[in-house]
Parts: sequence; C-alpha cells; structure tokens
Amino acid sequence: MSKPPPHRARKRFGQNFLRDEAVIDGIAAAIAPRPEDHLVEIGPGQGALTEVLVVSCGKLDVVELDRDLVPGLLAAFSVHPHFALHQADALTFDFGSLVTGDEQLRVVGNLPYNISTPLIFKLLENAAIFKDMHFMLQLEVVQRLAAKPGNKHWGRLGIMTQYHCQVEHLFDVPPEAFNPPPKVQSAIVRLTPYQSSPWPEVNVVSLRKVVQTSFAQRRKTLRNNLKGVLAAEELEALDIDPGARAETLPLEQFIHMANACN
Repeated sequence: MSKPPPHRARKRFGQNFLRDEAVIDGIAAAIAPRPEDHLVEIGPGQGALTEVLVVSCGKLDVVELDRDLVPGLLAAFSVHPHFALHQADALTFDFGSLVTGDEQLRVVGNLPYNISTPLIFKLLENAAIFKDMHFMLQLEVVQRLAAKPGNKHWGRLGIMTQYHCQVEHLFDVPPEAFNPPPKVQSAIVRLTPYQSSPWPEVNVVSLRKVVQTSFAQRRKTLRNNLKGVLAAEELEALDIDPGARAETLPLEQFIHMANACN
C-alpha cells in the first residue's frame, strides 16, 4: 500500500501526527474493529491509524479538514472499495448522513485541543447513532471526561458526557509519540453511549442549562450561581445544600435540579 507523501504539520489545525507504532497498535487493539463495523475516523492526518483500521472493518469513512492531506489519503486508501473520504470540518459535518438503517457508527479520532470539547458536545447531541467513540485527547481533557464529584476536574464536560456515556481512560501517550511532539501529555479515552440509561429521565436541555449555570463561577456556591433559576429553599427541598459548590455534587443531583426547573 502506498503511503501519503510528507506533509508539514499546520499549527492552525492543531496537527500533531502520530508516529509511534506501539501506540498505534494499542489504539487499534482498544478499538478491535470487526468486519461488520462501520467506522468513522476524524482527522486521519497522514493515515497512520487509517492503515490499520481500513483492513479490518466493513466500512470506513474519514473526515479530514486539511485539503492538502486529501490527495495522499486518496492515493493510499481509495483502493479499498469500502473507504470514503469527506473533506470537511468535523464541527459542522453531518455524521447522521453516514448512517444506513439502524446501524450505529464507531468513531475514532486524534482530536486537536481547540476543537475537542465542542466536538464532543456535538457528538453527544446525537449519541444514539454511535456505538462507541475512541479519542486521542490532551490528558487534561480526558481527566475532565472521567472525573468524579469532588475532583478539581469535575465540571460541565464530565457531567454531560457521563450522562450520555460510560467513560474509560484507557492509557496515556507521551509527546514523543508524535511529530512534531506536542507540549502536553495525551491520553486515549473510550466513550460508550448507554443503550439503556442508568439515570432518571430528564430534559437534556434543562440539564445542560443547570450544569452550565451551576459552574458559571466555580468558586461561588450554588445559592449564588443558581440565583434566578432555583431558590435556596427549592435546593433544600431536594436535599441539596445551597452553600455547596457545584464541583461537590454527583450527576444525579444535577438531574434532580434540572427536573425541578421544569
């Protein structure tokens, strides 16, 4: 199989190309693609992981923003009839358009820091079409995704992700695994959307609003942050201390607050 030609990483796209074969093999093993799987790779770059995935899955769609990478990816992988490339911005791409019938997509990507949070929120809005998601992210983002109440990383990203998905911090990836090496540690995370939610039913729009408002100023209490949304007496009726900070509350209490707003 021909390899894509050399390409200079672009800072404006947050490009750091994965080079370490052991890390690539580790990601592939975590995904464990099967012939019946429909995979979607976000930001294939120069195809280091694509090369492993394309020979194992039933269908592979890749979404790449950098048009200069497209010719090399097509030259390397278009020989596979089940490979399709979309030159597009993942933040605006319609992932639902790739779904056929009642199938679920499996998503994988090495996400630049500047788009990781908004992209994850976008994907969560359509969590039902995804079987699972495997992402390479900055370690701090993975820590926020997998955080627990009382931890400094516990906040809006972790709460909303854990409402929709089971989160597993799989393993860390050192800077030297990339070219050019980033200045931060990275990590691999697996997000598995719940097929049957373990949480009480809630209006997701209300939950999103309550969580965002509760963390508007992290050092302030719920009484102050939720002023105009829920009164102190309403919080006490839910067995929630108005003097507590949002970072101390478990997910279920945010769900109770969201339901109280309806």
